[in-house]
Amino acid sequence: MTRLSVYDPFAEVFPELFRGFFQPARAAGAEALEIRVDVKENDGEYTVNAEIPGVKKEDIQVQIDGNRVSISAEVKRESEKKDGERVLRSERYYGAVARSFSLAAELDESKAVAKYDNGVLTLTLPKKATPSARRLAVS
Repeated sequence: MTRLSVYDPFAEVFPELFRGFFQPARAAGAEALEIRVDVKENDGEYTVNAEIPGVKKEDIQVQIDGNRVSISAEVKRESEKKDGERVLRSERYYGAVARSFSLAAELDESKAVAKYDNGVLTLTLPKKATPSARRLAVS
């Protein structure tokens, strides 16, 4: 059986120079703030733990629409300019980040609870009670 491979004339001459050159560019520090989530389910509710380090709880928004959960946060840059001081390098991220996902069951947004502690947002999302089937008497 013949094996096909892509010929790269620069692979031997410049192995590191062009590596990643054609990949999409990311903004500087864009990978610094991501919302990573763990979702757990039991009979009556979902528990979501979302890591959002370096964000004030006032800058976090959570929206629930049916079974869709949206989390967004904004990191603001607080700059203090002092006379005779200049910034040589700044690697701290500032900007906005958002994450949305859907769950299998409808959520009861009126009973949902959100807590933020040590960079972790914990959402307790109760499931809506599904109407039970009922039998009709035939007359």
